[in-house]
Amino acid sequence: MTTARPTVFVVDDNPAVRRSLKALFGAEGLEVAAYGSGTEFLAAWEPTRSGCLVLDLRLRGESGLELLDALRARRAVLPVIVLTGHGSIPASVRALKAGAIDFLEKPARPSELVARVREALALGQERQEAEAERTLVEERAARLTPRERQVAQLLTAGKSSKQIAAALGVSTRTVEGYRGRVLEKMRAASATDLVATLLRTRVTLRT
Repeated sequence: MTTARPTVFVVDDNPAVRRSLKALFGAEGLEVAAYGSGTEFLAAWEPTRSGCLVLDLRLRGESGLELLDALRARRAVLPVIVLTGHGSIPASVRALKAGAIDFLEKPARPSELVARVREALALGQERQEAEAERTLVEERAARLTPRERQVAQLLTAGKSSKQIAAALGVSTRTVEGYRGRVLEKMRAASATDLVATLLRTRVTLRT
């Protein structure tokens, strides 16, 4: 995970708007990177970099909605604030369904925009940390053998070692050995801890 400061990414095809937003956010001590198109942003964007995106819906030769769709297809966790001078109910609904967290019409009050951006940056940091944990748990789960995965599934279903042994046709002692290796590989203190981690990270164990 990168240690770079959270960044406010601005995508707007109007150079004057980009300069204005860079000045506004820069004066607040925020890291800012501005782009004239969605294509330019995607070429430079690093998914592991925390931040938020301030996006205009109407871009020269492009649509901000297309960028939202592209980010969703990439499972991006970057919070998006739509800032547009051409707002409409259908556009706002589609933007929110595509993953935007906020929809503001130009000209937005500077104080309101900065407040929304700070909230989005905090949310972006939370999402980035959650995504990093999810990736780590997935990597640990991938190291389980097929039999360990079976035992893990039964453990997380609330089965006792005796019940697991009966289900798999092995001894309770054998199950205890698998159980220990599962918890060790998953870095879980107990079966309860394992269940909590899987639920929190939304990782599913599959055979």
